[in-house]
Amino acid sequence: MTTKSIDDNVLSQLYHEHHSWLLGWLDKRVQCRLLAEDHAQDTFMRVITSKEVHNIREPRAYLTTIAKGLLVNHWRRSAIEKAYLDKIAAYPEALTRSPEENAIILATLQEIDDLLNELPINVRKAFLMSQLDGLTYIEIGHKLGVSDRMVKKYMSRAMLHCLTATLS
Repeated sequence: MTTKSIDDNVLSQLYHEHHSWLLGWLDKRVQCRLLAEDHAQDTFMRVITSKEVHNIREPRAYLTTIAKGLLVNHWRRSAIEKAYLDKIAAYPEALTRSPEENAIILATLQEIDDLLNELPINVRKAFLMSQLDGLTYIEIGHKLGVSDRMVKKYMSRAMLHCLTATLS
């Protein structure tokens, strides 16, 4: 038997033994069967792509960890979408965008959020306070309890991270 067929057998067994349980676990959290099914499928896709299927010792804990990450991403994206839709709802009808433009803007906002979430928390906070709130480095330093020199380092790190991501 080849390694691939062993992995396929382990995956098949994992799916058959735990899919229903995972689906129920997800359904309780999202309270939407279709969304729970999507997340269960995405969870197993992550297992398949991890190539570590034969090393799983606690299948339910492993699946739960993956599913929780997917749920956090889902809720974060939903919060971004809601905030964006709430904001554009306040615009006069003449300024509203097409559904296609809204989809592009929303996808871009989600990409920016993903990018910023790769940064350490204080770096992200400093960047957002500077770019969205217009605070000075001294004001940011006071809010974060660090020196303005540290804020400069945070900002350099954030800008380099964003620049590197756009060049990739």
